[in-house]
Amino acid sequence: MTAFSSFFFKSTIRIEPMTVRFAHYLFFPRRRCAILLLAAGLSAGAQAAVYPLPPEGDALIGKIQETQVRAGETLLDIGRRYSVGIDEMTNANPGIDPWLPPVGHNVVVPTLYVLPNAPRVGIVVNLPELRLYYYPPAKPGERRVVMTYPLGIGSEGRAIPYGSTKIIEKKVDPVWTVPESIRAEHAAEGEFLPKLVPPGPDNPLGKYALRLGFNSFLIHSTNRPFSVGMRISHGCLRMFPENIEEFYPQVALGTPVRILDQPYKAGWHQGAVYFEAHPPMAEAGHTPTTNLTPMVAAITSTVEVKLDDRAWQLAVQLASKRAGIPAKIFVPAPPAATAQAMPLQAQDPAWMVQVGVFRDIGKAKQVTQLMRRMELPVLANSRDGAGSCQVLVGPFPSREEAMMTGQRIYKNAGLENLLVPAARFDTTTACALN
Repeated sequence: MTAFSSFFFKSTIRIEPMTVRFAHYLFFPRRRCAILLLAAGLSAGAQAAVYPLPPEGDALIGKIQETQVRAGETLLDIGRRYSVGIDEMTNANPGIDPWLPPVGHNVVVPTLYVLPNAPRVGIVVNLPELRLYYYPPAKPGERRVVMTYPLGIGSEGRAIPYGSTKIIEKKVDPVWTVPESIRAEHAAEGEFLPKLVPPGPDNPLGKYALRLGFNSFLIHSTNRPFSVGMRISHGCLRMFPENIEEFYPQVALGTPVRILDQPYKAGWHQGAVYFEAHPPMAEAGHTPTTNLTPMVAAITSTVEVKLDDRAWQLAVQLASKRAGIPAKIFVPAPPAATAQAMPLQAQDPAWMVQVGVFRDIGKAKQVTQLMRRMELPVLANSRDGAGSCQVLVGPFPSREEAMMTGQRIYKNAGLENLLVPAARFDTTTACALN
């Protein structure tokens, strides 16, 4: 085994659960043969991942597809044909062996997406989704499009930082300067990597690389395409070779890049609210079973109507499944039928500070007691029939007063919080916290 192949195989073991399962298959002969065949000749006939950009106010692109497993195929083969990563395929097809799916079985190809909640300009990377969105500049006389591709991203503790940057350099046939940290890591195990790796089949950067303004981070191709769609790298963003070949020439120097943490996405399409959920980043330290606040924040920050209990129940179910497939959760009734579906008024005089949404009633009680010790007006109410408990502070007569209270809560208790109009919440059903 060469130093480079050893480098790859050892890297695959220090990663997220899906990739650990991948490493497990490497050591079973029958399944290992399938992986080696993948490495030798994975299909490169991927469908173009280019969609018409919907108008502002509409956030859904693509469609769900199905296909039958052919002899010798894995979910990785199928996903790559559709520009979908292995984790996306596995999450969308629970219970199906990703490396030995039953021949003739129908599998879901999750190519329906809610666009991230971000400006539709330049490159947007949503890390929990392991996916990149690119909004090319408008061309005269043509409708704008959005291009989307799966990514391999940094393993736990090695993810690229969140924030905004830009493309500062582009390289064809890049030379890989091996970071000293990686050389030292492998030297400690008796393996010695060179300082520079020239272009060619042993270069993990592949044919194309785009350097970000963040120190030492790249978007690049790979000589290990089966790593795309996993948390497996030392921090850079890997793309399928055929995807970056399409993407690279369209991206200009200076293109803005936003790195997001949005495991939950919500948006409108044809008058209905759609919701999409992915596994949160391990570094976030929360799951839908421990804290639903990020889910609620994702929905309320993009959907300015009051949802009913059924919509919240559906959202909780989708957050728990984390299949990465958007689903319709709410269709407003005609305005004359019910006031509940009416959009919020632009000038809402009362505001609340949402401190958390918890399925664990004990956690909700702890947070409530903490707010009371801070002598804040606490209201804990039931969000939906699924039993989740929402802890609110307020109401306050102005947004400014609510904001000052939220800042105080964060400073003194370290709790992130969200400002919300009081009219969004039915405060008549209280959680039993006393």
